[in-house]
Amino acid sequence: MIYLHLAYWHLATIVPAFFIGTYLLLRRKGTPGHRLLGKLYMLLMLATALITLFMSAQVGPTLFHHFGFIHIFSLLVLYSVPAAYLAVRSGNIKKHRGNMVGLYIGGLLLAGSFALMPGRLLHGWVFA
Repeated sequence: MIYLHLAYWHLATIVPAFFIGTYLLLRRKGTPGHRLLGKLYMLLMLATALITLFMSAQVGPTLFHHFGFIHIFSLLVLYSVPAAYLAVRSGNIKKHRGNMVGLYIGGLLLAGSFALMPGRLLHGWVFA
């Protein structure tokens, strides 16, 4: 039952993060709106990564009967968000951009693709 609650919290953070992240990638950078939405996006991504660490892997091999391969994306997010933030604060826009694009591709697109695979909870919700 707790897994289901965590899944709802995960969706509540990842769905808006997906739309905000897409918007940020497509729109003009450096504006006050970009900075504000960027902070919200980073907070949502950090929250979703922390939530997923409490969700045990339901498919494939596990480490300690809990962590699966998909948790690698959580670690990617927990590294990329602070790295991107520190990069932009120090004026390293190239590094910031690289971390944010990597975060979007790895943390949203790839992890989301794996979450939709057969045997996973989201696959059952979407395709059942």
